[in-house]
Amino acid sequence: MTVTPTEPQAYIPALRRFYVSLAPYSYSFIRFCVGAIIVRHGFPKVFAGGAAGLSGFLAGKLHLEPGLVWAWVVALVECGGGTLLAIGLFTRLASAALVIEFTVIVFVVKWANGIIAFAPTAIQPGFPGMVPGGFEFEMLLGLCCLAFLFGGGGKASVDHMIGKEF
Repeated sequence: MTVTPTEPQAYIPALRRFYVSLAPYSYSFIRFCVGAIIVRHGFPKVFAGGAAGLSGFLAGKLHLEPGLVWAWVVALVECGGGTLLAIGLFTRLASAALVIEFTVIVFVVKWANGIIAFAPTAIQPGFPGMVPGGFEFEMLLGLCCLAFLFGGGGKASVDHMIGKEF
């Protein structure tokens, strides 16, 4: 590969081949990591009884009735949608569901707390899976999911392997 004057030169030229070979997979790597983080948040809601605890919050604070049904929707969107996002299957569909969820979390649940997630005022009793701090983390995940909604699964995805996208 020849380097044109408009391309930036690597500080360590020996690493250039390494970077060039992995660059096409960087988008898919971020997609996998975001999906894995989201699955980790949904897993206890599905498999450790967290949906029951979440249902009280959804019914009480957000007035979403029936709370248990909405809690299972959230749990399945996080656990199932995060899994689909991580492997890149139905990437746009999973991303759309996650964008909706994170939009609600940011603007309805956490907006009043401000953007900083780990402020000292973020410690209060409640559902053990909920950190009532700011919304920076959820906003970042939501914006990443919005990017995946626009961009699809990328090269290293099941969508790409089967040759179909939603």
